[in-house]
Amino acid sequence: MIGFIIAGLVVGALARSLKPGKQNLGILVTLLLGLAGSVVGGVISNLLGTGSIFELNVIGFLVAIVAAVALVGTAEKLAARRK
Repeated sequence: MIGFIIAGLVVGALARSLKPGKQNLGILVTLLLGLAGSVVGGVISNLLGTGSIFELNVIGFLVAIVAAVALVGTAEKLAARRK
């Protein structure tokens, strides 16, 4: 479980660094978006038959980063709408 949280933080940080522009997201939001991206990556990896949801593999990691970038973009747009 701790490894999953650390992987989520890494995925969230990578997603924020890959997304152009400045994001006004805190570390907790980054962690949560990274965790959500990790879950999406794990589910898609599992559906493709490359590993289980909690298993670290290349395809799941790449999909997790792409999903987290999309989630960061969505969170950014929602935060901008509230202001």
